[in-house]
Amino acid sequence: MTAPQRTRTNESVEPETSDAAACSPGSSGIPPEGLQVIGTDAGEPLVRLAQDRNEVLKRMAETDAKALGFTSATAGHTERQTAMALERTAHAREQTRLSTRSAELAGINTDLARERTGLAGQRTDMAVARTEMARRRTSLAEGRTGLAQLRTRMAEERTDFARERTSLAHERTSYSVERTDLAKERNELATARTHLSNKRTELARERTCLAMVRTGLALLTFGLALFRFSGLNWWSMFDLGLAVAGLALLGAGIAGYWRARRNIRHLDQVLEGFVGLEQVALEDD
Repeated sequence: MTAPQRTRTNESVEPETSDAAACSPGSSGIPPEGLQVIGTDAGEPLVRLAQDRNEVLKRMAETDAKALGFTSATAGHTERQTAMALERTAHAREQTRLSTRSAELAGINTDLARERTGLAGQRTDMAVARTEMARRRTSLAEGRTGLAQLRTRMAEERTDFARERTSLAHERTSYSVERTDLAKERNELATARTHLSNKRTELARERTCLAMVRTGLALLTFGLALFRFSGLNWWSMFDLGLAVAGLALLGAGIAGYWRARRNIRHLDQVLEGFVGLEQVALEDD
């Protein structure tokens, strides 16, 4: 109950209290002597009326007591309502503070939403950039795959070239072996030709030595013939010289002839060895 209601209650109680005071024996304005006279004169009805009045006064006193108790209860209820109003005010202030805080949080959430929106835009840009990078990476991977295929083809071609080079190397090796064999044969033929040239030289030397022997025999015969026909005279010195020259030529020719024959025999043995090797080579072929 509020304060104005409590005031009205007090105002409504105060007249009742004044009426009770007016009805009490001390405040009626009738002297006790009068009451005794009246009681004496009236008799029992007055006594009964007094008793009724006392009952009424008692009831009025009880009513006043109840009204006072009700007033006290109303005052306690009013205090409780006041406390509840204060609590409601505190709750309202708390709600206002919470509303303010909620508004601040709403603003913060709005700012966060804006930041999230900006971050979403950045994330979208990053996704677009990542997609572009993925496309570039895909194109690079395709290019790398093409390069790998080209490298594979080049490796295969290089392998083919290596095989051809190996076959050519084998052919070259075989040709080198044949060339080496031909060079050996050529060297052998050159050596044989050299020996044949030496043999030819020795044969020419043998012919020369035989010519010297013939010339020495001719000079010796001519000197002896002149000495026989001319006898001993000054021309005998010439004949003697011819005979000595003939003997010298004869000795030199015989010595050269035998040396040439020995060299020819040696060269024949060497040439027979070359002929044997050539026959072996022909049999191997």
